[in-house]
Amino acid sequence: MAGTDRSRDSGFSETGPAVVLVEPQLGENIGSCARAMLNCGLMDLRLVRPRDGWPNPKAEAMASGATSVLERARVFDSVPEACADLSFLLATTARNRGMTKPVFTPRAAAGEMRGRIAAGQNVGVMFGPERAGLVNEDLAIADAVLSVPLNPAFASLNLGQAVLLIGYEWYQSGDSTPAVTMMDERSPPASVATREFFFGRLEALLDEAGFFFPEHIVPTMKLNLRALFTRAAMSDQEVQTMHGAIRALSEGPRRRSRKD
Repeated sequence: MAGTDRSRDSGFSETGPAVVLVEPQLGENIGSCARAMLNCGLMDLRLVRPRDGWPNPKAEAMASGATSVLERARVFDSVPEACADLSFLLATTARNRGMTKPVFTPRAAAGEMRGRIAAGQNVGVMFGPERAGLVNEDLAIADAVLSVPLNPAFASLNLGQAVLLIGYEWYQSGDSTPAVTMMDERSPPASVATREFFFGRLEALLDEAGFFFPEHIVPTMKLNLRALFTRAAMSDQEVQTMHGAIRALSEGPRRRSRKD
């Protein structure tokens, strides 16, 4: 539909959710996502290992004027790097992956994101490759799943459609921001980077202790551990407590001196 009026306020959302595209395959699809983002006032586009490299002239052609989004786009080598500053990450998927995570519709997700942004958090929505979607390792990093209720016999969306649908719900929710209870400023939610450092340390210590056995179920064990701690929505303070706990367990009992 036509309807661009450059004399009006752009509606840009500098604090809106980040849009994370994991291994997008075609420049045209990235361009259509950028166009959908600008339609909905979103500007933070993050690309993880785009297949055809970046920048991509086909993306600019498909963006139909949304070059401001493409110019700000950032490229990352991994999902944890792309999401390191986010404290609440939604992963889009149409399939049940056997993980226990909260599942939001786009409308419910928009309200949740607005509440968290109002509380000072950075949030984002992650989209997988066009053909296969997100892999379990990427889903494990997310705090929750975003699923669009569509015809169960044909629920597939192309990348631009998915971004536009979710962006639309975000934009429409702007006049109905839910009431927010501010989190304790002394203990903000842990970022993806903070959580990933903890997970890496925990896995290394468990591996050293011989916990991961038998070998054929090790990937599942690691995914279950990450899902467990991610579901807990740990704060920075809680992550530091967990660091102290695993340090105490790895070092063993300490002898405390007593005064005679």
